[in-house]
Amino acid sequence: MGYDRSMAAYAPLVIEHFENPRNAGEMADPDGEASTANPVCGDRMRVMLRVAGGRVQQVRWQTRGCPPAIATSSFASEMVLGWTIEQVESLTRETIAEAIGGLPSDKVHCSVLAATALRSAVADYRAKASSRDQIDGPGR
Repeated sequence: MGYDRSMAAYAPLVIEHFENPRNAGEMADPDGEASTANPVCGDRMRVMLRVAGGRVQQVRWQTRGCPPAIATSSFASEMVLGWTIEQVESLTRETIAEAIGGLPSDKVHCSVLAATALRSAVADYRAKASSRDQIDGPGR
């Protein structure tokens, strides 16, 4: 795809995930899902999770926004695979931004979007599991 000079400010991993996004798309009957948006810039993210044994087994996402928003969605979807739901609940924007190689200060909100959506999807998973009386215990 290539990139223009405006992408030169981004870490190689940001560019890689923007040009070759992973795990994008829908998921049928997710165990947990959430949508979040940034009202200032208009970026929107929807994330869907499949959980088994208290661990994230699959992540799908749909993001409308700037290149770093797409890149952080893709990167975070790979990052949390295999994590416990407790680990995802403690995910921060700083963790994502640091792991992807940093983001310009005016694009840090992209990592906030990804972290918030993933934590909210876990909350949705817990609510659904609780209503089914099937919530997994820690480490199971």
